[in-house]
Amino acid sequence: MSLTRTYVPAGNQPDYRAMGCWRDEPLHRRIDRTVAAQAARVAVIDGERRLTFLELDQLVRRAALGLQQLGLHPGDVVAYQLPNWWEAVVIFLAAARLGATINPLLPIFRERELHVTVKQTQPRAVIIPATYRGVNYREVWRALPPVEHLLVARGDAGPGVRSVMELLDPPLERAPHPEPIEARDPDAILMVMYTSGTTSEPKGVLHTHNTLIAEVRSLEGVHQLTPNDRTLMPSSLTHVSGVIHGILTPALLGTSVVLMDRWEPARAIELIGREQVTYMVGAPTFLQDLLAQADSPSDLCSLRLFSCGGAGVSPELMRRARERLPRCIAKRVYGSTELPTLTTTDADDALSRGIETEGRAIAPAEIRIVDPSGASVPAGREGEVQGRGPECFVGYLDAAFNADAFTADGWFRTGDLGVLDEAGYLRITGRLKDIIIRKGEKISVKEIEDLIAEHPAVAEVAVIPRADPVTGERACAMVRLRPSATLDLPALTAFLAAKGLAKQKWPEQLEVVADFPRTDSGKIQRAKL
Repeated sequence: MSLTRTYVPAGNQPDYRAMGCWRDEPLHRRIDRTVAAQAARVAVIDGERRLTFLELDQLVRRAALGLQQLGLHPGDVVAYQLPNWWEAVVIFLAAARLGATINPLLPIFRERELHVTVKQTQPRAVIIPATYRGVNYREVWRALPPVEHLLVARGDAGPGVRSVMELLDPPLERAPHPEPIEARDPDAILMVMYTSGTTSEPKGVLHTHNTLIAEVRSLEGVHQLTPNDRTLMPSSLTHVSGVIHGILTPALLGTSVVLMDRWEPARAIELIGREQVTYMVGAPTFLQDLLAQADSPSDLCSLRLFSCGGAGVSPELMRRARERLPRCIAKRVYGSTELPTLTTTDADDALSRGIETEGRAIAPAEIRIVDPSGASVPAGREGEVQGRGPECFVGYLDAAFNADAFTADGWFRTGDLGVLDEAGYLRITGRLKDIIIRKGEKISVKEIEDLIAEHPAVAEVAVIPRADPVTGERACAMVRLRPSATLDLPALTAFLAAKGLAKQKWPEQLEVVADFPRTDSGKIQRAKL
């Protein structure tokens, strides 16, 4: 199945080509220049495995040829559900070179979520671990509609499944073409990434070569990134932050990445010191843990930048980071899978404005605040945050979502509430969307509620976010039970597990109520909960 863009911007959109934001080169041509300039430098560090840019390029080219020899062509979908392993970097860049569409799938996805993605994208090739963190991914995928090519990284492939190592060492005599196929169209869909958003089913977000390259180029200036920078990446390489900073920024700017396949603060501190990590981008949880476990500021002295986003970032955390890490600029950032980095501060204003605000729009991206009628509101007044820019996605895989996502004049409705001050700095004040952001991952309230409502003991349910010092937010299920019924949290989570819901989405708190606060029309008043 070949994916195409589902949204055509309104005619009054800025001309991003004329502005030089879309340079109309497919990703691999930009990468070729990086490899030529940085061939001997380290690109990826994964445990004891260290890949130079030249070694990474060789693996990528072999994998691209291997995919081609499996019969894949430009526009075909290649999915991977891998931890933060070097194989994920190779697969992403190989599929991009071939002109395929990459579909990163969160490792926490199970049968319920994967059924949706497989049905919608119809991937021709899927790459998974054999097992990871106690989960047998081969068994998970055997319960799904069959895919043409299922490949396993790091483990026994088993009957009917190929090893990724076969992909990296393709028999050249089987090549259907003397020369490998390469991507040509910079407006082709490079990536479809799923985000739960506010709907019960995940939504496929479509990005092109042009939009993702524009995102990286915008960060180059505002974060002052150079080939001397090295990032520690605990965020999943199947999440937009991981793809941008763990795969695309090294590939396009010549930075390097240190991969962590699970977050362990003590291990992170060790890696920051040993590898001289200079910057991190991630959820507040990571920064909180580093500050709590570092014995002294010298343990983190190589860090020059920590950009916090993905969940509510408290000013108190930013102040504490500045005190503990005087050499590091700790600041806030705001974005989403759809519009990856809309606002932040730079070296000139990070100290003065990066604590209390999310920063300003990264030019040429733009922000406006509107009231419920869609009219712009004056500075200082709360309204919905809308944005546009060259890094904005080009629509959802299910085009039915686009009407609600975009305004008639081409602005993306973020669903968040915010205030812009006179100088254009944004402060997020709340959300129109009913979602919970746990460790940077957006979890649909409706999805959880719909499943809990199926429990025989539950008469009515409302799931709300609760502040959590470790995860940012956690899900609290408030239920009204049927007469004589009982329910506790272990029984509820066991029920959700049987429904195939990922563990990270399970409520971590259960409150039984006699009734809910309601409006005159009978609707539950969530704000009072």
